[in-house]
Amino acid sequence: MIDKSGLRRELRARRRRFAATAPPLPAPSQLVVEALTPGVIVASYVPVGGEADPALFDAAVIAAGGRLAWPVVIDRELPITFHIGSADLMADGPYGLRQPVAEGGGVVPDIILTPLVGFDSRCNRLGQGAGHYDRAFALWPDALRIGIAWSVQQVDALPRDPWDVPLHMIVTETETFLPGGPK
Repeated sequence: MIDKSGLRRELRARRRRFAATAPPLPAPSQLVVEALTPGVIVASYVPVGGEADPALFDAAVIAAGGRLAWPVVIDRELPITFHIGSADLMADGPYGLRQPVAEGGGVVPDIILTPLVGFDSRCNRLGQGAGHYDRAFALWPDALRIGIAWSVQQVDALPRDPWDVPLHMIVTETETFLPGGPK
């Protein structure tokens, strides 16, 4: 059995080293662009700790007439919420996150871009370990789930717990993965 906490440490270090000299992620593939329609709400994130930057995805959302929502994390136990806002107007949140000041209720995302610690070719993901995104995926099962990562975060196989929700797609600087392998 793979030790998830040890794997997280190893993959975070690999991600930080790679991000220091990484090429930018490519513009979203046609698979993603087709999902970007006017009014679509896309949950994005502000990268921390060497996470792959979804900036080109964010720009494509705006160009398509969509709206960006940002995660708001209060603590480890409360669910993540997503709020419409501007990446320029962020405040410091827990765990070194940058997030909008949450006022009022959140929005229901149509697409959720999620940072990853690790992934495998079957679109299983390893997150930070608090379960925020898995709970969000369960709350909004119809949302398209897209992982954003660096190729060095890929492993042969990840252990899965019953609450782990696989992604519909993972995008790296070199390829796009769909369940079953890269495309």
